[in-house]
Amino acid sequence: MKFFKSITVFEYVLWGGGIAAIVLSFFLCGNSDYLNLIGSVWGCTTLILLAKGNVVGQIMSLLFSAYYGYVSFTMRYYGEMITYLCMTAPIALCAIVGWLKHPFRGKRTEVAVATPKFHTYLAVFLFSVPVTVTFYFVLKALGTNNLAWSTVSVLTSFVAVSLSLLRSPYYAAAYAVNDVALIILWSLAAAGDREYLALVVCFSVFLFEDVYGFVNWLRMRRRQNSP
Repeated sequence: MKFFKSITVFEYVLWGGGIAAIVLSFFLCGNSDYLNLIGSVWGCTTLILLAKGNVVGQIMSLLFSAYYGYVSFTMRYYGEMITYLCMTAPIALCAIVGWLKHPFRGKRTEVAVATPKFHTYLAVFLFSVPVTVTFYFVLKALGTNNLAWSTVSVLTSFVAVSLSLLRSPYYAAAYAVNDVALIILWSLAAAGDREYLALVVCFSVFLFEDVYGFVNWLRMRRRQNSP
């Protein structure tokens, strides 16, 4: 109950508007797989929770990873499938433990925002290079559709989930860049099947939520660091 009271009017509008756009696009695009609809709404809700720094968002992201892995497999976007099932989900599990260990002033509904050192950010970006190169050749061998954009998605996903583990506000900025890559990726898929337009709308909603998440985490950091 306290959590729902903490959600602002703007957040309710962002959340409700996102769900409305997802549901509307689902039916307008002639989709019939309600698992996709449930997964998209689940993801929309997950990002609002993450934007609030709530560890429940990390828990929900584990289930979203399973859903998105399935959708990616059906479209032969093996990069997305492998990324979410073998990278995003395990790191999210580690993030759950990390967030639970670092609540802000003992509040489980808000994680303590960290300010990693420059060398930590540098390590994340440097480590992302061999990870991305490795994934590129694996995905190429698997015959992944739209290989270039799938590889970009791997890179941005790895950076985003790593920064989330570090409790850095920049995790949301990285996910916003990842959303752009996914919008392009699923737009290419929608060129052959209009049902995938619903996923373009879904990740457009995610983009707005991740941008808000970045802004809100910066606000949270200022508030938490104030005397």
